Amino acid sequence: MRPVLCTVAEVLLADIQKAFEETSQIPDNLLLALNFVFGPCALQALDLVDQRSVTCLVSPSGRKAFQVTGGSGHVYTCFLSCHYCPCPAFAYSVLLRNESLLCKHILAVYLCQAMGVCQLDSVSDSHMSALLSRMLTQ
Repeated sequence: MRPVLCTVAEVLLADIQKAFEETSQIPDNLLLALNFVFGPCALQALDLVDQRSVTCLVSPSGRKAFQVTGGSGHVYTCFLSCHYCPCPAFAYSVLLRNESLLCKHILAVYLCQAMGVCQLDSVSDSHMSALLSRMLTQ
């Protein structure tokens, strides 16, 4: 993300986390801000959150990956540590055209973390290595 927008996004997600901890809801003003900062993918990401489509995979070594089931049923493995998603929208809108900060899958991961609604799944280190290897060959 671009530096200033990155800071704005971090503050916005922190505000969402605080509000959700207090009321179990995201206030309208923060929903509007979310839409302003992230555009159309904000609503799509919220839909993924509502559908409980995000799972955090954690290995014994502490590595984390997130699997997000998209609307088509395809599962995308996202890595926040390197800000990456293998979906076509990320490749086109974020990397190629530089039109978006991130895709709906990564935003859904950030929102799930902020709201504390991310599903957790423990995986072996070998399974995590296999996920990483698959990412390199895509």
